[in-house]
Amino acid sequence: MQLLFADQLGPHFALEDEILLPEVVDQFRKRSYHRQKAHLILYAIRARARDAGVRLVQLDSYRNIADLNLDQLTAVHPSSREMLALTDFLGVAVREERGFASTFADFAAFAGDKARTRLEDFYRQQRARLNLLMHSGSPIGGRWNFDSENRLGPTKDGLGPPGPWLPVEDDLDAEVRADLNRLAADGVKFLGSDGPRKFAATREEALAALKHFIDYRLDLFGPYEDAVDERDWAMSHSLLSVPMNLGLLDPIEVSRAAEQAFLDGNARIESVEGFIRQVIGWRDYVWHLYWRFGPDYTEQNALQALADPPQVLLDLDSASIEARCLSKTLDAVSENGWAHHIQRLMILGNIALQRGWNPAVMNDWFIDAFVDGTPWVMPANVIGMSLYADGGKMSTKPYAAGGSYINRMTNHCGSCKFDPKKRTGEDACPITAGYWAFLDRNRDRLAGNFRMRNGYAGLARLRDLEEIRIQENSRKRL
Repeated sequence: MQLLFADQLGPHFALEDEILLPEVVDQFRKRSYHRQKAHLILYAIRARARDAGVRLVQLDSYRNIADLNLDQLTAVHPSSREMLALTDFLGVAVREERGFASTFADFAAFAGDKARTRLEDFYRQQRARLNLLMHSGSPIGGRWNFDSENRLGPTKDGLGPPGPWLPVEDDLDAEVRADLNRLAADGVKFLGSDGPRKFAATREEALAALKHFIDYRLDLFGPYEDAVDERDWAMSHSLLSVPMNLGLLDPIEVSRAAEQAFLDGNARIESVEGFIRQVIGWRDYVWHLYWRFGPDYTEQNALQALADPPQVLLDLDSASIEARCLSKTLDAVSENGWAHHIQRLMILGNIALQRGWNPAVMNDWFIDAFVDGTPWVMPANVIGMSLYADGGKMSTKPYAAGGSYINRMTNHCGSCKFDPKKRTGEDACPITAGYWAFLDRNRDRLAGNFRMRNGYAGLARLRDLEEIRIQENSRKRL
């Protein structure tokens, strides 16, 4: 019999005809999950349990599997250290990893004994090994990467229809919602608002969501992938991270579908390449780094960021937050359990970096508050890229930016009480002022970084630095 985990629900994870699928509701008592994330987890498990050969067991703890007195269990290699330790405790026979576009052996062959690896190098090797967007050994279009052409801001009139694929709720949604209502009534705390469900949670739904994205939305994905439009929560993003992280879609089949759209003339190379880079490049890369960096990685704090994040942020409560970019992003996470990578990195992450919020706390929050948050996906993204807490293992520079970037890539600033061009005063942008305060506070740690030269050259020219210090040290408003 095969032990199946909640992120291994697709057919490409099936090793045996008989499957044991545990449901452990007690996990929601230990951490405050987003309500819609909890809904997706329970729905996906129970939907998979309706398939022939699947035995659903509802347990207080995963370790209670030992009490079932089953014969030898097998399992696909888990995606996290916690679940790997569980298989060891249970004596489960662990098979080779699946659900990614590369194996441990593939990454080991790439990384070798390098002290540091580069995403771009890994991505190119992935493309060549999988023969994706390749012709006679060379990248189609003559370039590996079209990122420089995918940086348009939001348009005046928006991207327009069609919107993202959305599921139609059914009796199982109603059952899950009733169970979560009972948990909430018993004191279990959930983040954010309840549904309706917005993400695919069965294999059939995942395939429908993939087809809709490829047919109608992929072409505009690239140019506007970094744009934030407060009128359009999804833009042209695929919303496929949830079904992929539930194991309902294989990343290679997703990438092949995108490649075919380009070959058929239905999507531009800039969009297809950028999307495939996220799926077989970035996604695989952060998974391998999760294992490579080890269990203590989330405790790193190279910038000595010790401040507690404000409770209103942790609770997704935007009512008292005045900076429109942060307020609207928290609203999006509360309403959807999701925000795209620029909102995560350049709004949430950027502000947390500037304010010196504790990286470990932020990492846990990102895991819990986002419907696609997992223990393996967030550390490299949050500890490494967003907060530079690893001192440069993941990124060569902190991703800090002022209000000018937010103004260029979003439409938040025009309706905000703060002016992105101002550093001091009542209407000074907390992101702009926070950027200079961050550089000043971390001068000893970062001034020697060659990629920070322009920032520190700008800091040296400021005549109002002392005023910025006083203002930001006493800032209570965000």
